[in-house]
Amino acid sequence: MYRHENGLTWQTSTYTNSGACVEVARPAGEVLVRDSKRRTGPRISVTPGTFAAMVDWAKTHQV
Repeated sequence: MYRHENGLTWQTSTYTNSGACVEVARPAGEVLVRDSKRRTGPRISVTPGTFAAMVDWAKTHQV
């Protein structure tokens, strides 16, 4: 699912069916991550490499 806000395109994982997930936006040079249930709340900014490493880790670990 894609949501457009303030010039950013936020994306939710296609594996999410409950709406309780994170959303990501990818402006140049960074990846923004926020809680899909608190869209106006805080967000974190990570480098694309850090985000890719986090996704790879999540694919192999159950949380």
